[in-house]
Amino acid sequence: MHALHSRPSKWLALILAFIAPMALMATQPPALRANHAVLQGKLEALANRAGPGVFGIVVLDPQNGERWRVNAARAYPMMSVFKAPVAAAVFARIDSGALSMEKTATLARADLVDGSAVPSIGTQFHGERMSFTVRQLLAAAVSDSDNTAVDALLRIVPPHDVTAFLRAHGITGMRVDMGEAGVGRVFEQLAPGQQPPTDETAQAQELRLQRGYRAYHADPRNRSTPDAAADFLRQLQQGDLLSPSSTRALLALLQAQTRPSRLRLGLPQDVRLADKCGTSYTLDGHTAAYNDIGILTWPDGHSVIVTAFLTDSSASKAERDALFVDLARTVTSTLRP
Repeated sequence: MHALHSRPSKWLALILAFIAPMALMATQPPALRANHAVLQGKLEALANRAGPGVFGIVVLDPQNGERWRVNAARAYPMMSVFKAPVAAAVFARIDSGALSMEKTATLARADLVDGSAVPSIGTQFHGERMSFTVRQLLAAAVSDSDNTAVDALLRIVPPHDVTAFLRAHGITGMRVDMGEAGVGRVFEQLAPGQQPPTDETAQAQELRLQRGYRAYHADPRNRSTPDAAADFLRQLQQGDLLSPSSTRALLALLQAQTRPSRLRLGLPQDVRLADKCGTSYTLDGHTAAYNDIGILTWPDGHSVIVTAFLTDSSASKAERDALFVDLARTVTSTLRP
């Protein structure tokens, strides 16, 4: 019986997501409707510029619920964006009393995962085993985008528990299924513990990585729609996900993420950003994921949520960065209080 009732409710939620902004616009004065149309047109122009890659964008004003959407219904690969919901689920476990910030996790050298925006747990690691507190792992995973740290957190709060946490808050378009090591194995087309053949030629390696790139694009795991990412940030900001202290702590960790810098590069100096980026590697001139989701806040407290996912882009890094810079400038210039 539950399965029969869940499908209509999901469709109803989807219909309301489309109808609510339209109903809001119908009640707005003509000048505000014109402003909505201006920003919508600019976002569509940015998405067109990103072609043949797909640029999914949501801009959400959490104060009044107004939402601008481009390519927003499809699910995009998150890459390191997933570290934000993982951290939220860990904080929720702390809020419940089932976990302490000072609980330690012992990592072996074999647990190290490549990848971090700044000096990482891997560069600090000495000997064969080291212990880290949950507090240290959260800071490393969110602010430093450390892959080893998030995979350690996922041994404490498994991926299915992260997704269940999101579903419990009505966030249905975002899912966490695996850690960074799992994502790496999809790209590299290797089983757990498997290493590339010692006699693998450069051509064979290239073919294997091409298979991995295609497999990653077809894989539904660790995906989010821009709508779901915006809903996640809105609920986080409004205190609907976590306790007040945990909300402040997670937002502070997101504010401390300064590398890589995407939306941040296009913001006025007085606008603060709490964000999480996500990046895949580039193969044969194509980048599978180039993302940034964040909360922009002006000095008067006015805020806007922006979620931007760029997938399968053939643009150069400079061109990709320019899309995010122009997105930030477009939003702040159009919606400044």
